[in-house]
Amino acid sequence: MGAQSPWRERSRLVRALRLWRTRDPHTFREKVRYKMLRDHRALVVTFADKAAVRDYVAHRVGDRYLPYVHGIVDDPAMLPELPESFVIKPTHGSGAAIIVAPNAPADARLPPVAQSWTYAHIRPEFSDRAQILAIATDWLTRLYGQGPNAEWVYGQVQRRILVEELLTRADGGIPDDYKFFVFHGRCAYIEVDAGRFGSRTQDFFTADWTHLPLSGGLPWAQPEPRRPRTLDEMIEVAERLGAETDFVRVDLYDVDGRIVFGELTSFPAGGNSPFDPESFNAEFGRHWTVPRHYR
Repeated sequence: MGAQSPWRERSRLVRALRLWRTRDPHTFREKVRYKMLRDHRALVVTFADKAAVRDYVAHRVGDRYLPYVHGIVDDPAMLPELPESFVIKPTHGSGAAIIVAPNAPADARLPPVAQSWTYAHIRPEFSDRAQILAIATDWLTRLYGQGPNAEWVYGQVQRRILVEELLTRADGGIPDDYKFFVFHGRCAYIEVDAGRFGSRTQDFFTADWTHLPLSGGLPWAQPEPRRPRTLDEMIEVAERLGAETDFVRVDLYDVDGRIVFGELTSFPAGGNSPFDPESFNAEFGRHWTVPRHYR
């Protein structure tokens, strides 16, 4: 949430220096930073907007891949009555959501409004509507990212509140998150994140499901994740969603065989993705030829 000073983010000199430093990128992180500074197309704004991207997904692959929406509102007071389980989040940022589900930790509570730009996983009996509306109202006052010289894109997104269905497997668990790294319309790597509200794990694979000796900061799953039966279809969906840009990470869920769209991420980790070993930073970047100019 905007650690840099407002002056630095408005400074033309600072921006010029960043452009110069990123002029000849080679690694994945360098190319993400290059793209962050130069790719100001409307398409990138659509990708970042959690509401507007739904129309893009419906157009490219069909609305059957979209999660059900209970409401999208400009004013949280206009939210409809909510079901027992749901997810509520702002459309103009990342890292903030309230997940309401019966299997949430018994001691979990909603955060204070001032500290609400985070993930909260709570049970229905603790989902006080007035407090949720106060948190959602506070979200709308915040500008996510680091200003126009970095993740400028979120400042261009219409600030709204989105309420979606909670995706759960038949056993009540949270489905694994499959993140497809799509370069020039082709999937090269897949990240699998599991155990979101428990013992989190993270594994990386090639598109043919070869496990990579790579860590992004979390431990590998034990046993190693199996190749999902829907993998070929998920790759096809990801590649169709990424066909109009040089790079995007496409996040999908496999909910007992139902493929559900998560999000499109143009700037993973704000250009600070960890790689262990570091050689994978260059390996990921090898698949990506950044354009001289974005048009």
